[in-house]
Amino acid sequence: MDDKLMLMIPGPTPVPEGALLALSKHPIGHRSGDFFKIMAEVTENLKWLHQTKNDVLILTVSGTGAMEAGIINFLSRGEKVLCGSNGKFGERWVEVATAYGLEVDTVTAEWGQPLDPEQFRAKLEADTNKEIKAVIITHSETSTGVINDLEAINRHVKAHGALMIADAVTSLGAFNLPIDEWGIDVVASGSQKGYMIPPGLGFVAVSDKAWEAYKTANLPRYYLDLGLYSKSAKKNTNPFTPPVNLFFALQVTLQMMKKEGLENIFARHQRLTKVTREAVKAMGLSLFAADECASPAITAVVPPDGLDAEDIRAIVKKKFDIVLAGGQDHLKGKIFRIGHLGFVSDRDILTAIASLEAALQELGYQGFTSGAGVAAAARVLAES
Repeated sequence: MDDKLMLMIPGPTPVPEGALLALSKHPIGHRSGDFFKIMAEVTENLKWLHQTKNDVLILTVSGTGAMEAGIINFLSRGEKVLCGSNGKFGERWVEVATAYGLEVDTVTAEWGQPLDPEQFRAKLEADTNKEIKAVIITHSETSTGVINDLEAINRHVKAHGALMIADAVTSLGAFNLPIDEWGIDVVASGSQKGYMIPPGLGFVAVSDKAWEAYKTANLPRYYLDLGLYSKSAKKNTNPFTPPVNLFFALQVTLQMMKKEGLENIFARHQRLTKVTREAVKAMGLSLFAADECASPAITAVVPPDGLDAEDIRAIVKKKFDIVLAGGQDHLKGKIFRIGHLGFVSDRDILTAIASLEAALQELGYQGFTSGAGVAAAARVLAES
């Protein structure tokens, strides 16, 4: 059946009907009073979502663009940074920092394992000359389904005095991230995740401390110069032409999120994470990340011995029009990932689990009793 595609990936995520309708409106001038009103409302609600009183700037970029802006605006060529790398996106920030001529040191962990805050503490305490100017980590490592302990790592960063720069692309809007309370300096995210709208907008939250660093930072920037965005935001506008209709959609989804409330949003994502993981266990499958470091946005699953993750994904897509995410780089074919981020409901998870069961049975897997995954999911939902 046409037009029944269901995204169960960590981005793009499903889009609510209200946001889709907003996208279909005629554009308006981005230098008009009507747009200024939308910009003012969206900016206020973004600060609410980010739990900050400081700037939350809106760029026409992906999450990678937001992170690149978060790195290049506050550092100078040759300065030393410490990057956490335990997945595809941690590796990406090492690559970005290196591309801009920064001196990069790393704290690493195997893919599927969380970063160890104690390793950050040791490196930061050993840096008695304060040469490390920033620590850069991915909060929710999308490639593996691991959540890193940003709060603990940030405590060590604060004790040292460096800037804390965080990729919150799949954690913002899914996990409690009180930016001002924790004192995170730079937080980047993207519209196609917890914000529940299509790709195209990136967001960067900036602390006062980061703005002080901006004054002397000398890495090249123009379109991604956050100073221009901050100056424009104070006038409820944008320094360049923004995707106006994405702002229409963002206005709608932020209103939805405020109506649901932060605590309920975070609780819903935690519930869906538990439902998914318990269902996977009931099917006799292994989870790539341990329960204690499980991302609230994405669950990575190891297929049974003898089965390729890409074959499972192919059947789920062909037979049920449900898209699951595959493994990246060396994990391709070795894991598949179930997204439960943004506009995802209990019904969506149950449907995905039932479809996964059917796919496994078609591939001849006999490691579980038919219906065990759905039963486990239903039990967790009943208890929630």
